Amino acid sequence: MGEYSKFIAKERRAVPTPKSMVNPDGTCVFGTFDKEFEDMDILKLKHPTALPNCFNRLKLTLWEATEVHLKNGVLLAVVCDMGIFGKTMNIFYDKRTKKVYCWDTNLKSKDTVIAPNLINGSVAEGETPVSHVKYVNNFQDGKCELKGNHKGKCLISAAREDKPLSKAIKENYSEAEIEYDFTLTRLSDPCVVSIPFDKKRPRPLYSQKDFFKAEGRLVINGEEMLSDDETVAVVDDHRGYYPRRAHYDWVTTMGKCEVNGEKKFLAFNLTRNQSIDQDKYNENILWQEGKSSLLPPVTFTRTPETKDFKNYAEWIVKDEHDMVNLKFKVYGINPMIMHALVVNIDYYVTFGELEGYVRDEDGNKYVLDGMMGMGEDKTLLL
Repeated sequence: MGEYSKFIAKERRAVPTPKSMVNPDGTCVFGTFDKEFEDMDILKLKHPTALPNCFNRLKLTLWEATEVHLKNGVLLAVVCDMGIFGKTMNIFYDKRTKKVYCWDTNLKSKDTVIAPNLINGSVAEGETPVSHVKYVNNFQDGKCELKGNHKGKCLISAAREDKPLSKAIKENYSEAEIEYDFTLTRLSDPCVVSIPFDKKRPRPLYSQKDFFKAEGRLVINGEEMLSDDETVAVVDDHRGYYPRRAHYDWVTTMGKCEVNGEKKFLAFNLTRNQSIDQDKYNENILWQEGKSSLLPPVTFTRTPETKDFKNYAEWIVKDEHDMVNLKFKVYGINPMIMHALVVNIDYYVTFGELEGYVRDEDGNKYVLDGMMGMGEDKTLLL
């Protein structure tokens, strides 16, 4: 154990993964685990919310998403089932122009396919007349295949000096097209967690995040972008019963970083959500080639608030032990605001650059200045 390991709770150490996330009595398995679950049917949970069990399906949020970092841009590809409706979404951030392109198409929940697990060729898929996102998961072998396309109405968000972006989104729709096909190969240890969101109920937030080398191509508006030896991705499989009022903050990076004079693959995941105990249950991790190091709970502060973004913002992300000390310089943002009868969502996806450092459990410092940053600021009222 390294000098900073004392700041990591024992519950954050991975234990062997049981076959199922749900115990025979209908309670949930919580903790940190070393590999994929075979049975993840958390619809079997008894009373994860205040509603009768027959409403579990409507209260469960499921998604598989991937961030792919290319030389000139970042792709976020999502297939999601929110119980009431499904969604295919593709977001691309062009690092050269700082523009964010977003295609977002709803489909029926019953027509949205979420993989039952992440092994043995399981498929997650959403398809509409204008979109298609498909995952083929073989995580038991450290492999995943991702392909998709989207065309038609696209929200193109760019920095503005005169007004907050959230008040100008109707001015920026255009026709655009994207397609991509990637093969992903695992670079490091998986991060598999089941986090309790309620002290009285078995209300879990499950997440598996993995760091991958990515090979393939992306084409946006006719411009082809090929992978190179630094192209990487993080896959996020996510399932949970969010409380009626919920908020989470998230930031990630991935790529190559100079380590002891040599460029090596490195990535991290930092999240703060409704965990009932941030020390024991979180998904904060530093990935390196062939190994990983756990990170403690972090806090986020923003200047200005995301809803008031014009052309620049700063997020400060820190912990209490000087393992994480980061400034996320936000240059591009995609706002997704939905205020409906039964669902209210304020969701911002952000892109930019990092400044600062993280330390592993041995105390080694990794300076991340200039590395790509991607984040989310999401508030739900369900």
